[in-house]
Amino acid sequence: MAPAIICADLSFAWPDGTPALQHLDLTLDPGRTGLIGSNGSGKSTLLRLIAGRLRPTSGTVGSTGDVGLLPQNLVLDKQRTVSDLLGIDGVRDAIRRIETGTFGEHELTGLLSEVGDDWDVEDRAVAALHRLGLSMANPLSRSVGTLSGGEVVLAGLARLLLRPSPVTLLDEPTNNLDRRARGLLYDAIADWPGVLLVVSHDRELLELMDRIAELRNGEIRMYGGNFTAYTDQIAAEQAAAERAVRTAEGVVRTEKRQLAETRVKLDRRVRDGLRAEREKRVPGIIAGARKRSAQVSAGKLRIEMAGKLDTARSALAAAEDGVRDDTRIRIDLPGTELPAGRTVLEITGGDRALGVRGPERIALLGANGSGKTTLLRAIAGLGGPAAATVRFATDRVGYLPQRLDILDDSATVLDNIRAVNPTATPNQVRAQLARFLIRGNDVARPAATLSGGERLRVALARLLLADPAPQLLLLDEPTNNLDLGSIDALVGALAGYRGALVVAGHDLPFLGSVGITRWWEFDADGVLREGVEPKSQAG
Repeated sequence: MAPAIICADLSFAWPDGTPALQHLDLTLDPGRTGLIGSNGSGKSTLLRLIAGRLRPTSGTVGSTGDVGLLPQNLVLDKQRTVSDLLGIDGVRDAIRRIETGTFGEHELTGLLSEVGDDWDVEDRAVAALHRLGLSMANPLSRSVGTLSGGEVVLAGLARLLLRPSPVTLLDEPTNNLDRRARGLLYDAIADWPGVLLVVSHDRELLELMDRIAELRNGEIRMYGGNFTAYTDQIAAEQAAAERAVRTAEGVVRTEKRQLAETRVKLDRRVRDGLRAEREKRVPGIIAGARKRSAQVSAGKLRIEMAGKLDTARSALAAAEDGVRDDTRIRIDLPGTELPAGRTVLEITGGDRALGVRGPERIALLGANGSGKTTLLRAIAGLGGPAAATVRFATDRVGYLPQRLDILDDSATVLDNIRAVNPTATPNQVRAQLARFLIRGNDVARPAATLSGGERLRVALARLLLADPAPQLLLLDEPTNNLDLGSIDALVGALAGYRGALVVAGHDLPFLGSVGITRWWEFDADGVLREGVEPKSQAG
């Protein structure tokens, strides 16, 4: 039987009754499927249900064959070894005891059963680790605490490679991975066997998929092809939906006009009848009969015309439902403008001397641990490497750290913005926040209650709406853990920024979309140098 995932009328609610998924149907056959959707739409919950980590509230979920899961956040005991993470400690111990003869009279059968056909498990484990770039000495005995976050993800993937399951689930596998590690992961996924379901916002990874599944408004819709094919189809659908809205709006206008014209005609008939009765041109009994008949006809006509208008309005509402919400931020920030050629920043250290002039947009690349965050913190005046000297030509610097912890979680969204722009009135701040898609009662919410995408937009607003606004903006891995809609919103916000920009990241499609003009890169020796635009590692 071919491996498959089957969900039928699947619903799940959290213990407090909050629904996460409702009446969801999904069938996946062998192949690579990318699962996308906004933050909080239920993607990770669905993977945990398929893996058996959660039980559905109603409906069914199942798979033909074992399921391997790489969760988004691997919470591990730092004292555990890589061997334990790979799940081979028991087999290795059994092999050691058999080879050394350290077992009791009745233990051999059990030890042989534990080993099975895995006599070469250590060699295969080391090979799987090497395939994913984990080629350190004695890798199996290393403690998890000595690995970086990206290396832990790769070790978790190696476990799945070592003992492939018919069904594999990966939840945001490229988070915390540098360019080299991403390339190794892309290579592994390109020929992954069985059913592979990947939750990701990494557009390069999504280009490797055979199909895209979008979880939206509690429903899953399948799109054949990779991410480019998906975006092309969505664009065509949106163009058709917008045409339908324009047509429906025209019909509503026509029905409103005809209803108004009908009312004018009916009112004129009533006036004519009353005038004829006053002037005694018709007998009173006949005039009364005509009046009652006209009233009945007028009532029927009004009901008919109002019904047509209601139908037109319903058609308009249905057409508008087909148009996706616009998640792009469109703002203009003239206060951030820098003249071309003006020196904003100079970095010197050893044989390196790099500067930022005018509204340049610079990508900061390098392997995990190479010093990107340290350098950004030094530029932001938060401490940094002694080997580098940072000289500023502006004190208007904005820094967005990976953790987005620049907000006061106990304060409202409105108060967070007013803290950096105290001369603005509440209504002015509300108007400014609306341009960042934060509207209505959301401005009164405590920052601690914001979702990841909302928090990013408010943090950006706090930086860009400050008085004075920053002329040098530093972003550290800004797309980590963001859904595709939130990434689009970030791109829109940066389109209106007129100052200099330095972005540390590994997401090449995002870096391309914000108009990077120069590339800095830490080399293998930790030296920052001028670089060139890297090529995509997917495909």
